[in-house]
Order: sequence, then C-alpha cells, then structure tokens
Amino acid sequence: MKSFITIGLLVLSNIFMTLAWYGHLKFKELKWFENAGLITIVLVSWGLAFFEYCFQVPANKIGFNGNGGPFSLMQLKVIQEVITLVIFVIFSLLFFKNETFRWNHAVGFVFLILAVYFIFKK
Repeated sequence: MKSFITIGLLVLSNIFMTLAWYGHLKFKELKWFENAGLITIVLVSWGLAFFEYCFQVPANKIGFNGNGGPFSLMQLKVIQEVITLVIFVIFSLLFFKNETFRWNHAVGFVFLILAVYFIFKK
C-alpha cells in the first residue's frame, strides 16, 4: 500500500511542479497576468511550488525504506524522474500545441524505462 501512496503523492507533486516551472509560460494568455512582471510570476510559481513540497516530502518519507517504506533512495529518485517526464509530456501536449513529440523523445523514454529496470534489479 505504501508503494501506491508514494507514487500517488509523487504524481500530485509533479503536477504542481510542472505548473510552477512551466505553467507561467501560458500565464500571459490569462487576463489578470497579461501585464505581470517577473517578480509576480516568480511569487506565483513559488506559491505553486509550496504545494509540490506538501506532496513530495511525505512521498519520500513514506516511500523510503529507511523509514519503513518499500523503495531505496535510488529507486525513489528514478520513479520521480519518470513521473516528472510523463507529467511534463502530458502537460506540454495539452497546453503547448506547437510542441511536438518526436521519435528521439520516444527513444529517450525507452532508455528511462531501462533505467527503471536496472535500478530495481536485485
């Protein structure tokens, strides 16, 4: 059960992280942000990042085998990176229609899947 909780929290964390890191690139399309300066954008992004940490920290605490969880530190990191890229691809395809998913991106994901395999191999 801790595995599912950890992965679920990491997914939520990465949604907020992606919004904080890349969502501001679409803010100019929103009426109330069209004239926002860099400081405003940074503060809004920090506000979003707060929620990222509210999910990320418990995910790592629950998931880490040193705290009774099922994953080693390396496994947690690789899981997080794969989730980050999956969330980012979904986000970019939904919100940035001019971005394309090309063959080299798919090859990179295959290598990430191989990384997961090797990290989890006993």
